[in-house]
Amino acid sequence: MVDVSLVWTIYAKGIISFLLSFGILLSLGLSFLSPVALTPIVSGWFVRQRGKALFYLSTGSMAGIAIMSPLETFLIDSLGWQQTLFLFAGLFICLVIPCALFVMRDEVPEGADSEKGEVNEGIKDNNLLNQPRITWRDAVNTRAYWQIVIGLFACGFSMNLLGSHAVPMLIDHHFEPMTASFGIGMIGIVAIFSTLFLGSIADRYSRKNILFWIYFVRGLGFLGLVLVVNPWQLYLVAATGGMVWAGSTAMSSAILSDLYGVELLGLLYGWAYFGHQIGGAIGTFLGGWGYETLGTHFFAFGLTTIILLIASAVSYLLPARMTVTNPPSLN
Repeated sequence: MVDVSLVWTIYAKGIISFLLSFGILLSLGLSFLSPVALTPIVSGWFVRQRGKALFYLSTGSMAGIAIMSPLETFLIDSLGWQQTLFLFAGLFICLVIPCALFVMRDEVPEGADSEKGEVNEGIKDNNLLNQPRITWRDAVNTRAYWQIVIGLFACGFSMNLLGSHAVPMLIDHHFEPMTASFGIGMIGIVAIFSTLFLGSIADRYSRKNILFWIYFVRGLGFLGLVLVVNPWQLYLVAATGGMVWAGSTAMSSAILSDLYGVELLGLLYGWAYFGHQIGGAIGTFLGGWGYETLGTHFFAFGLTTIILLIASAVSYLLPARMTVTNPPSLN
């Protein structure tokens, strides 16, 4: 589906054809490869090191930012955007299909720390072992669930704004195209290594406090991006933002699994991630609208800072203990 949409996009004629191919079909195809599809599988494999595993899962996205931002700029300048999309379509087939067929499995692999007989051994937090049985309706009616949704909305808003408008914004601010793309790519480069560190502490410290710092630092990073005036400032801000860039979806999904259990994770995280996608759509639109209407990128990037700071405060107010009370409907 992803490859069909890319080929269709190359030959699209008119706004409707482009909307259907790049806007709808590509989005539908990528949704099957999103964290929503992979997180329940990984969460079922791991209990004691669930936070670490989910952080490591997000490392791939960060590697994509680090590698693809400058590579895409280089290939488009060298080959043109049509040939670049053809190249990516071919690489997608060669990489993704073998992984889907031979690597990913719904059943728990041998040696995973959620296997029977090993799950309880070494787990000090009884909350993970004695989660109440609740329905998705009970979960959605809790304040904590909507706090996670607010955070994911902010995450989607900021990530899509960065992906769509950060490089053009920097070019408009008189950075060379390769300098701008490498600056954004540095976020992913740093995030690859910071993910390893955050993963190592994700199961030892309060998840909601980690999520607070992730949104807080990212919010300040967006303000810094729109204010930088020379390359060293750009690289400094990018490196700082990269230290926390990968953690929001990993921590959010880990908190959801802690609160509501793995059985409901796919459904709950799917709907919560829908908020992420709504935020992404709004962020992308406001980035273009703000520049065309107001003549400045400060509107969109400044608004992103405010939204992320709100998300950080909401995350800090998540329950300190990763437990929920037995819902009245099950008493």
